[in-house]
Amino acid sequence: MVKETGYYDILGVKPNASAEEIKKAYRKLALKYHPDKNPNEGEKFKLISQAYEVLSDSQKRNLYDEGGEQAIKEGGLTGGHFSSPMDIFDMFFGGGGRMNREKRGKNVVHQLSVSLEDMYNGATRKLALHKNVICAKCEGRGGKKGAVEKCSTCKGRGMQVHIQQLGPGMVQQIQSMCPDCQGQGETISPKDRCKTCNGKKVLKEKKILEVHIDKGMKDGQKIMFHGEGDQEPGLEPGDVIIVLEQRDNETFQRQGENLVMKMELQLAESLCGFRKLVPTLDQRMLVITSRPGEVVKHGDLKCIVNEGMPRLKDPFEKGILILQFFVRFPEHFWLPLTKLPELENLLPPREDVMITDDMEQVDLVEFDPNARSQSFGREAYEEDHHPRAGVQCQTS
Repeated sequence: MVKETGYYDILGVKPNASAEEIKKAYRKLALKYHPDKNPNEGEKFKLISQAYEVLSDSQKRNLYDEGGEQAIKEGGLTGGHFSSPMDIFDMFFGGGGRMNREKRGKNVVHQLSVSLEDMYNGATRKLALHKNVICAKCEGRGGKKGAVEKCSTCKGRGMQVHIQQLGPGMVQQIQSMCPDCQGQGETISPKDRCKTCNGKKVLKEKKILEVHIDKGMKDGQKIMFHGEGDQEPGLEPGDVIIVLEQRDNETFQRQGENLVMKMELQLAESLCGFRKLVPTLDQRMLVITSRPGEVVKHGDLKCIVNEGMPRLKDPFEKGILILQFFVRFPEHFWLPLTKLPELENLLPPREDVMITDDMEQVDLVEFDPNARSQSFGREAYEEDHHPRAGVQCQTS
């Protein structure tokens, strides 16, 4: 029993969630609330990253489950080797963290929704992106040579620090981006700015990427395009990272390299045998037949070898296709009562119950699970004449 569920609630998972479920939840939320996509959700992004940092580490998770957030703080485990929410994001999506960001531009992460058919057969998708490229006219300087000056407002730091009085003897230090240089730490006089990029040093350019989805790829798998991220002067371009998101399929459920399909049988098929058609994700049709005399029960599992998902990088080898059978019983009895003895002679014998005079016979009636109580004919009382609590089952 966990002491607190706050971090689990933030990620939208249950306290008994697996490491894979926690990772999947973080991936979706981090992409949704990333500051580049939602600039006003910085605090939400920070909480999501903090929750994932704790729950993705088995030591921190055990400590949190036993003592909550306070135990994490007292144990000195907050922060870990990550120093910011962006570090966690970069490490998760294949970036290099803060040290790499000093030399390289930011990575750009995009989510691509793909069907199970695409992951089975392989596919190519074109993705249109808009990226920053260094202005060729001014070679990324933003203006004439020597026109760049240190920002006089922030003294070249790119940030401003404000002190806010909270109460007697209490102050708060707030750091914000310099509005004059937009965090660049330098300015260019309007008359010296490059006319092509207006002093911004970069231009927006449309880029079409061809995303190749290999057979057997999985939900959450990343496809890297090295050096295709935004360009910045003095920095190596970051990467574009495509994260695959598998859509649900109406017929099949995926379990790793295996596929699961539900199949309905009529009672006659269950008892007397059947021949069924099974569609595949590559438009083939398989024929399955039960063996003579074989009874397929409700909930039985059968499988077809080598008809599951292709294995990544070895697509000729596949998992298994698991068939889960559900027997559909007739809603109304279809056989004349005179034929019942013949049917009974064909079925296994039923249990013979001996009835004595001290036994009480009762009637079966339909049960309504939505009703708070059911009463048929008369009220049922305890010996002290107080009504019984809960649902009453009335005898006749």
